[in-house]
Amino acid sequence: MSTHTLHHIHTQVLQPHQARKREATQYEVLLGDSLERAFGAGHWELDALIAALNGSGPMPPNGAQWTPELYQSEIARLAQG
Repeated sequence: MSTHTLHHIHTQVLQPHQARKREATQYEVLLGDSLERAFGAGHWELDALIAALNGSGPMPPNGAQWTPELYQSEIARLAQG
Protein backbone atom coordinates (compact mmCIF):
# COMPACT_ATOMS: atom_id res chain seq x y z
CA MET A 1 0.00 0.00 0.00
CA SER A 2 1.39 3.39 -0.88
CA THR A 3 1.86 6.23 1.60
CA HIS A 4 -0.82 8.18 -0.25
CA THR A 5 -3.29 5.32 0.20
CA LEU A 6 -2.47 5.01 3.91
CA HIS A 7 -2.93 8.76 4.37
CA HIS A 8 -6.26 8.64 2.56
CA ILE A 9 -7.49 5.78 4.74
CA HIS A 10 -6.32 7.53 7.91
CA THR A 11 -8.17 10.74 7.08
CA GLN A 12 -11.43 8.84 6.55
CA VAL A 13 -11.54 7.40 10.08
CA LEU A 14 -13.11 9.36 12.92
CA GLN A 15 -11.60 8.40 16.22
CA PRO A 16 -14.15 8.27 19.09
CA HIS A 17 -12.36 11.00 21.05
CA GLN A 18 -12.67 13.33 18.06
CA ALA A 19 -16.46 13.28 18.35
CA ARG A 20 -16.47 14.38 21.98
CA LYS A 21 -18.00 17.74 22.81
CA ARG A 22 -16.42 17.73 26.28
CA GLU A 23 -14.26 15.64 28.57
CA ALA A 24 -15.92 12.60 30.13
CA THR A 25 -17.22 12.98 33.67
CA GLN A 26 -15.95 10.73 36.46
CA TYR A 27 -19.26 8.83 36.30
CA GLU A 28 -18.86 8.28 32.55
CA VAL A 29 -15.28 7.06 33.01
CA LEU A 30 -16.35 4.62 35.74
CA LEU A 31 -19.29 3.39 33.67
CA GLY A 32 -17.05 2.90 30.63
CA ASP A 33 -14.48 1.00 32.69
CA SER A 34 -17.21 -1.21 34.16
CA LEU A 35 -18.63 -1.93 30.71
CA GLU A 36 -15.17 -2.84 29.40
CA ARG A 37 -14.67 -5.25 32.30
CA ALA A 38 -18.11 -6.79 31.75
CA PHE A 39 -17.54 -7.25 28.02
CA GLY A 40 -14.04 -8.58 28.72
CA ALA A 41 -15.55 -11.18 31.04
CA GLY A 42 -17.87 -12.30 28.24
CA HIS A 43 -21.05 -10.59 29.46
CA TRP A 44 -22.51 -9.81 26.04
CA GLU A 45 -26.18 -10.49 26.75
CA LEU A 46 -28.09 -7.56 28.24
CA ASP A 47 -29.19 -9.42 31.40
CA ALA A 48 -25.60 -10.52 32.12
CA LEU A 49 -24.33 -7.00 31.46
CA ILE A 50 -26.90 -5.55 33.86
CA ALA A 51 -25.93 -8.08 36.54
CA ALA A 52 -22.27 -7.17 36.10
CA LEU A 53 -23.04 -3.45 36.42
CA ASN A 54 -25.10 -4.06 39.54
CA GLY A 55 -22.24 -6.13 40.97
CA SER A 56 -19.33 -3.81 40.31
CA GLY A 57 -20.32 -0.80 38.26
CA PRO A 58 -21.25 2.68 39.35
CA MET A 59 -24.83 3.18 40.40
CA PRO A 60 -27.04 4.92 37.86
CA PRO A 61 -27.71 8.63 38.46
CA ASN A 62 -31.03 7.92 40.21
CA GLY A 63 -29.25 5.72 42.79
CA ALA A 64 -31.35 2.65 41.97
CA GLN A 65 -30.20 -0.70 40.63
CA TRP A 66 -29.53 -1.00 36.92
CA THR A 67 -32.38 -2.50 34.87
CA PRO A 68 -32.36 -3.16 31.12
CA GLU A 69 -34.69 -0.20 30.57
CA LEU A 70 -32.64 2.15 32.74
CA TYR A 71 -29.40 1.04 31.07
CA GLN A 72 -30.82 1.63 27.58
CA SER A 73 -32.19 5.06 28.48
CA GLU A 74 -28.95 6.07 30.22
CA ILE A 75 -26.78 4.99 27.27
CA ALA A 76 -29.10 6.90 24.92
CA ARG A 77 -28.86 9.98 27.17
CA LEU A 78 -25.07 9.78 27.28
CA ALA A 79 -24.93 9.36 23.49
CA GLN A 80 -26.66 12.72 23.12
CA GLY A 81 -23.59 14.24 24.73
